[in-house]
Amino acid sequence: MTLDQAYAFGIIGAVIALLIWDRLRYDLVAMLALLVAVGVGIVKPDEAFRGFSDDIVIIVASALVVSAAVGRSGIVEEAMRPLSGRMKTVPAQIIVLTGAVTLLSAVVKNIGALAIFMPIAMQVARRNNSSASSLLMPMAFGSLLGGLMTLVGTSPNIIVSRLRTEMVGEPFSMFDFTPVGLVIAVAGVAFLTVGHRLLPKGRKAASGAAGFSIDDYTAEVRLPETSPFVNKTVADLEAFGEGDVTVAAVIRERHRRYVPSGHWVLFAGDVLVLEADTQALADIVKYAGLELMHEKDLEGVESDEDLAVIEAVVEPRSPLVGTTVEDVSLRERFGVNLLALSRRGRPIRQRLRRVRFQLGDLVVLQARASGLSETLSALGCLPLAERDLAIGRVRKRWVALSVMVVTIALVATGTVPVVVAFFGAAVAMTALRVVTLKEAYDAIEWPILVLLAALIPVSEALRTTGGTELIAGWLSVAAQGLPPIGALALMLVAAMAVTPFLNNAATVLVMAPIGASLANHLGLRPDAFLMAVAVGAGCDFLTPIGHQCNTLVMGPGGYRFGDYWRLGLPLSIIVVVLGTAAIALFWPLRAA
Repeated sequence: MTLDQAYAFGIIGAVIALLIWDRLRYDLVAMLALLVAVGVGIVKPDEAFRGFSDDIVIIVASALVVSAAVGRSGIVEEAMRPLSGRMKTVPAQIIVLTGAVTLLSAVVKNIGALAIFMPIAMQVARRNNSSASSLLMPMAFGSLLGGLMTLVGTSPNIIVSRLRTEMVGEPFSMFDFTPVGLVIAVAGVAFLTVGHRLLPKGRKAASGAAGFSIDDYTAEVRLPETSPFVNKTVADLEAFGEGDVTVAAVIRERHRRYVPSGHWVLFAGDVLVLEADTQALADIVKYAGLELMHEKDLEGVESDEDLAVIEAVVEPRSPLVGTTVEDVSLRERFGVNLLALSRRGRPIRQRLRRVRFQLGDLVVLQARASGLSETLSALGCLPLAERDLAIGRVRKRWVALSVMVVTIALVATGTVPVVVAFFGAAVAMTALRVVTLKEAYDAIEWPILVLLAALIPVSEALRTTGGTELIAGWLSVAAQGLPPIGALALMLVAAMAVTPFLNNAATVLVMAPIGASLANHLGLRPDAFLMAVAVGAGCDFLTPIGHQCNTLVMGPGGYRFGDYWRLGLPLSIIVVVLGTAAIALFWPLRAA
């Protein structure tokens, strides 16, 4: 091993370690890796920033804008309306919703497809008195499966196509991924339809009659002098809530916090930290004469009819992530009151104004009814309650559909390159006002783009220093005695194993050159091994952190970290077995 190879391995190892440590954000980790690579000389200064002009970055950004436009056009909700009455049982709900997410993920970014269908799943669960936790994880996994079917379905496919251009002189086309991806997706959705029974029971995600709810919301209320519970005990108040409300803390003298027992007497002016679902909170606030601490008058609101209360989930792009209510000036800047908050099914034990928002948090917000969609978009929050479609959206639906059809046709026929087609689609969606410029910029996941741009030169350095050849040599030794299809399965499993720690896009940048080198070592065609890397990198079903789709449903579904492997492990085995067979069938390992 040369010194440059040691530097390359050390940097990649440090990136994995820092991502597992999870104290630094992944885009910062990528930028630090790039700086170190330049510092030690394995990346030349004049090549350090060429990743920012790479086609991959443009395609991913454009695909995110197109996904947001399709979601805001309302075309998906309109298409699903005739099916809503047919989803009476959980298996029927899973096959329709997961199947729809899977299909949509083939043409828009998978996290965008999932975000579009999550409110629909909440509505279906509420109407049929079923648990949204039975639907959301299968839908998240379906979105990952759907992304395997086309070039633009997921970032790994886009990246591996570009890397194939460098290796064999020609990229993968729009539908080169379809035969393999379709086999895996159909089998995966079929399994999820029955496999949802493997999920633990009792993960509460929907209750009440006013939209999506979840147990263990935390809210702060004040006990006014007029309340009938002044000078009554904590037990009296909890009994009034019929066991659905818990007094988690009492705050007195403005800052002293006590964990009360049932015999504690409540006094006027006490601030109570309550834990309950939204319906129970609404009932006890109304009938016990309590005042919500964070319910303040909003500018421009003249009556209660001007207000709306909505439940939402904090998305990855939200400016709230990492901030508190006071940091972001929620009421002053956005005209929004935070009424309650829940985090992944667990109660919040501190004052709401001191809580730092996290990805996947569930929030109950009060805001002006007019402009509610724009407010939620600015906050980066996905509404989890049924809303009427905006007036005038019919025309935009057809505009969005037309742009998508033209884009896919241009890519499929090879009339224009993928990067041009999707950049043009993003511009058209914005120019035709399907999305505003602000919505378009908000839809772009800038940290992901920085991650890609910074790691492209680093991953290239692993190849130019001969590091990929060295790893391929080690893997070829491990594959000794295995048939070619066994080596292919080994590559798929390796990519799948690395993805939870390295991010799926970064996994492809590192593993695709290794896969191609392994194929050369074994005298096999590289295409099948590149496909194996794309499939493995696109299928992280074992953790909530390996892919944003998994993270996004964790809070709304009330899932815990260990819930994912219960459904994800058998699905991963199906992907490895069927994926390996399908790749070998459609992409022969040996030249004819």
